[in-house]
Amino acid sequence: MLVLLCSAVAQPAAAQAAPQHVPTTVDFRSSSAASAAAVWLGGSDGTFARTRDGGRTWTVDTVPGATGLFLVGIHAMNADTAYALGTSFSGGSARIYRTTDGGATWELQYTNDTPGIFFDGLAFWDAHRGLAFSDPVNGHLVIVRTEDGEEWSAVPADSIPPALPGEVGFAASGTAVTVADTADAWIGTGGGAAARIYHSANGGRSWAVSATPLPAGATSGIYSIAFRDALHGVAVGGDYAMPGSTAENVLGTDDGGQTWSILGTSAPAGVRYGIVYVPGTAGTFVAAGPSGWGFSTDDGKTWTAGDLTRYNTVTAWSAGAIWLAGQHGAVARLALPANTR
Repeated sequence: MLVLLCSAVAQPAAAQAAPQHVPTTVDFRSSSAASAAAVWLGGSDGTFARTRDGGRTWTVDTVPGATGLFLVGIHAMNADTAYALGTSFSGGSARIYRTTDGGATWELQYTNDTPGIFFDGLAFWDAHRGLAFSDPVNGHLVIVRTEDGEEWSAVPADSIPPALPGEVGFAASGTAVTVADTADAWIGTGGGAAARIYHSANGGRSWAVSATPLPAGATSGIYSIAFRDALHGVAVGGDYAMPGSTAENVLGTDDGGQTWSILGTSAPAGVRYGIVYVPGTAGTFVAAGPSGWGFSTDDGKTWTAGDLTRYNTVTAWSAGAIWLAGQHGAVARLALPANTR
């Protein structure tokens, strides 16, 4: 689902990420770190950016044939190999591409031109197994999966619970879908009468769904999910029509997503587009949105605000290697203080 562009809301800043120079003015909505040195970003007009040196220098290019698509999902395997998910913001067109030579060439692996198709994100368990999802078509989410990194196939509709009227995903950060362990996957939605989370425990072959206590509506719901292991996860969201709202917008689970509870309000307050677990930490998450970014060191229960720059997406390799990306080519690298790691 298209997320509208909203201006930042002024709030006190508690920290500052270090801006990096990326030679583009496109908007980024997906990011993936393969190491502390190799990071990929996906943006509008089929544009991707890549660094091999931790962000000291970036290269920018476009995926051939994808200039009419927004790269709403990207997954980096290493400095040379990455998958990109492109979708048309007018709907009805989606593509999955792979490069193995640093973006010099791209292989088109999956095409879907079904009326109403609108893909929102993708995630991988390992170098071969991954999945991606779209807003509902004919009453069910469209979920595709690969087991070899080459061929993609659709999950049968009868293996996916029926969608609610108006239910959609939000393609704000590429992270409305996430995976953990070797077979668990979660998808967050909104747009309908309830913000819901779909869960698969068998690599995406079949799915169950549960409602959460997060408010939902046409422009609100769950935008992003991150897990630090198969049990402990945090989901964030809000309402993009009210980007500075102080409403509670953070959910948590400690039972693998069987139950979710409201944890409180992010800092800065306001809709969160993306969240990431910081690998190697006991429970540190970083979340970003139109009002800025912030971090939590206790599995999302309390938050410390960062600066007020609007970022859409966030990825992390470690507490010392975190990247935020957003509008007009804005990219920053963040290293959290030692006492938060």
